This record gives sequence, structure tokens and C-alpha cells, in this order.
Amino acid sequence: MSQQYKRIAVKIGSNVLTRKDGALDVTRMSALVDQIAELRENGVEVILISSGAVASGRGELKEAVSRKMDSVDQRQLFSAVGQAKLINRYYELFREHRLPVGQVLTMKESFSTRRHYLNQRNCMMVMLENGVIPIVNENDTVSVTELMFTDNDELSGLIATMMDVQALIILSNVDGIYNGLPGEPGVEVIREVEPERDLQEYIRTEKSGRGGMMTKCSIARKVADEGIEVIIANGKRDDVLTDLVLRPGSRVCTRFAPREGNVSSVKKWVAHSTGFTKGKVYLNAKAVEAVCGDRAVSILPVGVTHVEGDFEKGDLVRIMSPEGQNLGVGRVAYSCEEAARVIGQHDCKPLVHYDYLYLE
Repeated sequence: MSQQYKRIAVKIGSNVLTRKDGALDVTRMSALVDQIAELRENGVEVILISSGAVASGRGELKEAVSRKMDSVDQRQLFSAVGQAKLINRYYELFREHRLPVGQVLTMKESFSTRRHYLNQRNCMMVMLENGVIPIVNENDTVSVTELMFTDNDELSGLIATMMDVQALIILSNVDGIYNGLPGEPGVEVIREVEPERDLQEYIRTEKSGRGGMMTKCSIARKVADEGIEVIIANGKRDDVLTDLVLRPGSRVCTRFAPREGNVSSVKKWVAHSTGFTKGKVYLNAKAVEAVCGDRAVSILPVGVTHVEGDFEKGDLVRIMSPEGQNLGVGRVAYSCEEAARVIGQHDCKPLVHYDYLYLE
């Protein structure tokens, strides 16, 4: 049998791993582990991004929690206790299949520099090369500020692009994105989403967990634009993973078709690092027209009107239009002082090379 995927990332949401009472659904967990083991037997490398730590901790402590704690304290406590319980449960379940696992706890700040980004990538590459399944989660014990991920959907998009997977599978408690209100006559799952298709009218704003379908759609679009297939499917359906990977077309889901063409590793990092910009670079109208055109062009000092912020060479900055519209993100080749000195000049090296420029 020809294998469609060699490496995939699977994100399992908390609404898949928990029961109605909020406790961890061990039966569902076990079934998903069995499916991942089957994928491994078929030569597919799997990176698992798993929610459930907070729910696991909450179920463990129950009534023992002090009512005086605020929501941040509770999240830290539940995560600290639940993360240990969750990874131990995965360890025991995968051990039945003689598959070793390793825990990767990360934070949004860990993706803020290229060096940290590559360190994480190397860690997980070593794990995969030695037959270890990486289980990734945000470190909620310390990630309690505005630098938290929106939810693990955002984290899964970063991991998928960082690890050069062929597909990202996001498991939720619905079959995909519907073209209307589920249950109404004629409403069905949108099976295929082409790169240019707009789904805004179909996305409802209700959240499940910290994110929701709006987040999933946004992440899916960005990841698919970087050449990775994205699938949103129902993780509570039996054999959903093995059907999606080993029997394509046999499962109702929403598939985001990947955009053709190769995207460099650096450009993928830039695309997912919009939250770490240190300043802004304002372009004139002619530069905006060139940058937003069909050809890949760099941002030259001659096309810059002014810069804002305190940034160093190699930092990320937002690229702005004359009217203040955000155009994208780029990695600068000058410090803010150097950039200010060469603004408007010809015959200078690019302020942002097109290899390090991501337009939104």
C-alpha cells in the first residue's frame, strides 16, 4: 500500500478528552492511543499535541481546592497536578503497545527567537529519530499572561509547520465546519476548502475551551497556505484517525487543501511569530504596491518612510502601509538606529529580505 503521509501532527482538544462532568475520558484516550499505535505500525510518525491537563488536575483534586483561589491560581494548580497525571496515563497506554513517549512542555515565548525555535525542533526531531512519540502541551503552570497561546490549536499550527509534517489533524467534538447551523435541513459539513475560499459566513463565534471554530479555521488557513494539509474532524468518532490517514475519503471531515509550492523554514517561523514583533516599518505607497504584487520583492530603505519601536538586527517587525494598515511581518537586517539612518536611500541592502517576509 502506498503511504500518503510519512509524518503528521494530531491535536486532541479538551472537549474530546473529557466527559460531560469534566473528568478525563480514559476510554476515549485509550481508543485514540490504539489508533496512533496502528498508524505507527503503518510507518507514520505522529506528533501528539494534547489538551486535558487542567481537566485532569481538576478531576484529581475535586473538592480539596480552596475556594479563595482566583482563576489563575486554580489553572496553575490544576495544570501542575494534571500534567503529571495526563502524561503518566499516556505513558501507561502507549507502553501496552511498546511505544515510548516523551513530554514536551512549551510556552509561546519559546517560539519568539529563531534559536529557541530551532532548539525545540531539534529536540522533537531527535525523539522521532529514536522512535519516541512527542506529546506536546503548553506549560500552563507558568503561561498565565497575555503571552499564552489562544489554545492548543494555535500551538498545533506552530508545531506542524516547525516539524514539516504532511498533515495536521485537529480533533474536536464536531465533524468539521458546517455550511449552516448543524441539524437544520440541508446543512452539511464542508468537505473541501480550497486556498482562496472564504468561510467567514459559516463560522460561529461560540467557543469550546479557550478557542473555538474561528481559531481552528484561522490556524487551518495559515498552515494550509504553508503547504500542509489540515483536517478538522470529530475525535469522538470510532477509528477516526486510522480512517483519515489509512483510508482517505472514508470519513466525514473538513479538509483544507494545501497551497502548492515550498515555503522555507524561516518563513514559516516568521508567519507564526506575529505576537513577538519589536517595532513597525512604514512603507510609502509605491513600496506597498511592489511588496503586495505578484512578484516576491524585498523591502528596501528607499521605500520606507519611518520606523517605530526599539528593535535590533534580526528582530521581527510589523510591516505597515502609509495609512497604518498591517501588511505582514518581517525579520529586519538593521537595528532601529541603523534603519533610521538609511531611510529613503538607494543602493542599500534590503531592510527586510523577501525570504524573511510574510504578508498576511
